[in-house]
Amino acid sequence: MTQKGSGRPGALLKIGTRGSKLALAQAGMVKEALERAQPGLACELVVIRTSGDALPAKSDEQAALKGLFVKEIEEALLAGKVDLAVHSAKDLESDLPKGLAIAAVLKREDPRDA
Repeated sequence: MTQKGSGRPGALLKIGTRGSKLALAQAGMVKEALERAQPGLACELVVIRTSGDALPAKSDEQAALKGLFVKEIEEALLAGKVDLAVHSAKDLESDLPKGLAIAAVLKREDPRDA
């Protein structure tokens, strides 16, 4: 394996994501865009189960604690288990943990689409 992000054959970038259909679709879009932009780069989706995934859908606790869907993914990122993470902006808290930053945003889809 070569150095991460080098663009040479064998380079591997690990993308942390939740396992929901929406999260996998978004992470898949990022994976495809990165591989298209950097020939020779391979990306792997790493599914991480979060605290929010363990709660019943639309529970009061889930609605009250915004960071429930990102905490474990951020911990994996900080620990070096993944190289980047893909989140829905709605799941992010306004203050990111020290050492993390929003580095890129996908082009917005048409908001009128239902």
